[in-house]
Amino acid sequence: MNNPLLEPFDQAPFSKIKNEHFKPAFLQAIEDAKKEIDAIVDNPEPPSFENTVATLDFAGQQLDRISSVFFNLNSAETNEEIQKIAQEISPLLSEFSNDITLNQGLFQRIKTVYEQRDSLELNPEQYTLLEKKYKSFSRNGANLNDADKKRLREIDAELAKLKLTFGENVLAETNKYEMLLTDEEDLKGLPEGEKEAAAHLAESKGKKGWLITLDYPSYIPFMKYAENRELRKELSMAFGSKGFHSDELDNQENVLKIVNLRHERANLLGYPTHAHFVLEERMAETPKKVLDFLNELLEKAKPAAEREFAELEAFAKELDNIDTLQKWDSAYYSEKLKQKLFNLDDEKLKPYFKLENVIDGVFKVAEKLFGLSFKEVSSIDKYHEEVKTYEVYDDAGNFISLFYADFHPRPGKRGGAWMTSFKPQFTLNGTNSRPHISNVCNFTRSTSKKPSLLTFNEVTTLFHEFGHGLHGMLANTTYPSLSGTSVYWDFVELPSQVMENWCYEKEALELFAFHYETGELIPMELVEKIKESSNFQEGMATLRQLSFGFLDMAWHGKDPSSINNVKAFEDQAFEGTRLFPETPETCMSTSFSHIFQGGYSSGYYSYKWAEVLDADAFAFFKENGIFNREIAEKFKENVLSKGGTENPMDLYKRFRGSEPNIDALLERAGLLAKT
Repeated sequence: MNNPLLEPFDQAPFSKIKNEHFKPAFLQAIEDAKKEIDAIVDNPEPPSFENTVATLDFAGQQLDRISSVFFNLNSAETNEEIQKIAQEISPLLSEFSNDITLNQGLFQRIKTVYEQRDSLELNPEQYTLLEKKYKSFSRNGANLNDADKKRLREIDAELAKLKLTFGENVLAETNKYEMLLTDEEDLKGLPEGEKEAAAHLAESKGKKGWLITLDYPSYIPFMKYAENRELRKELSMAFGSKGFHSDELDNQENVLKIVNLRHERANLLGYPTHAHFVLEERMAETPKKVLDFLNELLEKAKPAAEREFAELEAFAKELDNIDTLQKWDSAYYSEKLKQKLFNLDDEKLKPYFKLENVIDGVFKVAEKLFGLSFKEVSSIDKYHEEVKTYEVYDDAGNFISLFYADFHPRPGKRGGAWMTSFKPQFTLNGTNSRPHISNVCNFTRSTSKKPSLLTFNEVTTLFHEFGHGLHGMLANTTYPSLSGTSVYWDFVELPSQVMENWCYEKEALELFAFHYETGELIPMELVEKIKESSNFQEGMATLRQLSFGFLDMAWHGKDPSSINNVKAFEDQAFEGTRLFPETPETCMSTSFSHIFQGGYSSGYYSYKWAEVLDADAFAFFKENGIFNREIAEKFKENVLSKGGTENPMDLYKRFRGSEPNIDALLERAGLLAKT
């Protein structure tokens, strides 16, 4: 059969791909890539940077393209058949990866070049690539004996399957739960738009009434506005207990297997823990530095969080005589208190944030900062009819990137929001091959009466993911493995988090925050209230983020072999950051996809780490004007375009002129001690 995945393609040929194409394409591409590796190893010429290191970086490009198409579909448009293929393919890819890193002949060639590195007159990007390639071998078993290499292969194959199963269980749990309400009284407190969306969702599934699910656009408004405390509790318990029901979708055993295998793998490679292994290749460098960083923030945030919690408790007691504030009360009373203090709620803001206007706004911000223009085109093949596709150009008319945008939840799409790539940027034979970048989100759909209107939190999410997108789109490197977001994971959140800052600025909001019915610009008093309320309950929010970082480090920063109770261990990890009473029926770890399915194991702290960078970076913009082209150009040239070609701290200092200062974050968050 003709297989579109095995023919050369620039744009992903989604409409031509059938599920049965994937496995044969993977098998063929793996064989082809093996031949490319063999050609490097068998090259009779002495090893050099070009014939070994650079050639290796461009090997297996077809396999990489097939993988990016397949695994992006498995996240954004999956089904049982694709999930089954993923389970079959993942161990094969893991084995192939090990075939490379455990190939002694290939390692010897790289080692030979590496040992000559200081005499080769390499530029910074080439030096980084050489160092990265050498470490990818040494950190993945190249120096092990044969028995240990065999065990490493077994661990990697098992981990690949366990991570997939973990994610599939979380998605299945999310899709399985539905709360169908037939009495309108149960929706009391919900804004009309949210009720309409719930009715629309029920109707789309052939049901009468109002349907509430665990997808964020459904779950969050209900937790924030529904007056019925028992229903909030039911929904909160369902959300918090994903993968924790001791049934076929339970993830407790998967968690224990994953952390123990990661620990064994780290030990095999000579590291005390998985965290030590991971952090060697991060800005933070060691588990001690991460814990010191988290504890420094905890010291600043905890007093503020406890004050905020006491204020919220007193408010709930005064309003509704609530004696003990529970987790399912948090969003509801926080929203009420926020409205009381600032006379500001999402329902007042949402009419000014029509999805199409916000998209237009983020494009205008990118134009003013980086000279980019986005042209929506219908000729680009896409994997679902809802996906929007754009060609991106710079202000000189040069093609920069393709951009895919996928904004609404579907049954085959995992929750959350993320940026990904269908094709990386690289330069080969003098041609700069431009990237194909995608943003995927889960925003409320339009209904028959209203367009898709975003909460302010969703606006910041869109800007955040677009920041990642810019990191991919503006990449300008030679080697694909150093391009775009291929950077240290505690640096990768800088471009995304810094973009969120523009959402709070009058000059930026004036570009897109128009009422969807009247066309009126968002009133400036609302803009002021957005800014005033931007660090409302920031202590509690910081404590929550820190709790996830501590949990991650608890799982990965010590020997997990004696842990036999996931929930009890989690409770212990949360001890220093807990505000609400514990609920024995819920467990965070069993659906903590960032660390057990995604790439954030020993890295969740990086969100707060990057906040330090982004607060410091945006302070530089504020000092010079938020649309200052000179500062934006510095950010583009030293951060966005450089990818992982140099040490991130060197890149940051070249942009900012100095190392980041934590005080900018503490000041923005209102956590600096008053003097």
